Amino acid sequence: MKKVIVLASLVFAVSFNANAQKKKKQDQEAIKAMCGCFEIEFNFAETFHFSEDSLYKPSKVYRTDGLEWAQLVVDESNKISIQHILQVGKPNDPMIVKHWRQDWMYENTEFYVYNGDNEWTFEEKTKKEVDGQWSQKVYQVDDSPRYEGSGTWVHVDGKSYWENTTTAPLPRREYTKRSDYNITMRGNRHEITKEGWIHDQDNNKVIREEGKDDVILAQEKGYNVYKKVEDSRCQAAQDWWKVNYEKWALVRTKWDVVFGRNKDLTLETKVDNKVLYKHLFDEETTTKEDIEEVIESFVK
Repeated sequence: MKKVIVLASLVFAVSFNANAQKKKKQDQEAIKAMCGCFEIEFNFAETFHFSEDSLYKPSKVYRTDGLEWAQLVVDESNKISIQHILQVGKPNDPMIVKHWRQDWMYENTEFYVYNGDNEWTFEEKTKKEVDGQWSQKVYQVDDSPRYEGSGTWVHVDGKSYWENTTTAPLPRREYTKRSDYNITMRGNRHEITKEGWIHDQDNNKVIREEGKDDVILAQEKGYNVYKKVEDSRCQAAQDWWKVNYEKWALVRTKWDVVFGRNKDLTLETKVDNKVLYKHLFDEETTTKEDIEEVIESFVK
């Protein structure tokens, strides 16, 4: 009887592991489906506001489109990294803009959680809390942190999607125009579609002050559509990445050192009256020493 029980337990363990590996492979395929050349359309609209100020003005509806290359940078069993590169302007003479980056980590337990005012709090989760989950860490154009959160990829009824809610800085379209809130509580949904993928967002604009409860100033809807097109349409972005890959590898390596300190992180807004991306985008900033010095100068 004991042999039967042991055998049954072994069969169950083997079957469970096989299913877990199959699920993980589905997750990896869904994440990597976000790579390639895409026609993009970004849409944001403020839906509700809760301000008691009678003169409150909601953000204007924001719409923009373009072409974006999503480059696979790291493809490992437990980590997938994708660099986004905008290609704008005339097709025969486009302008290339290094855009955001997303890193996906399997069962990651270490997080930098945005707390407002250019400050990220280091937090650790238990292995049980992230069992079977993937964390998504999103970076600014200069590879400094933006936001991250963990969730489970769901594959059901022909759909593949991932959801998470986390704190984040104000988006670029807002932070130069708005100072009445200091945190975006981002409700993110990444869904893979037959045409490409969709980044669906339900966001709260939050006022956070020390010693007080968070206050929701307003809510917004974001709906960003990525439609897959031929890779050849993003050739200029691909060529740019080949030329600039080594420099940005050095930048990522330095940031890994900073994140590896596993402690709260606060960044200067400007050094020498320039924001970080302007320092790093400078074509003369190319050596390992210069890059490390620039990044370290922003770490408080």
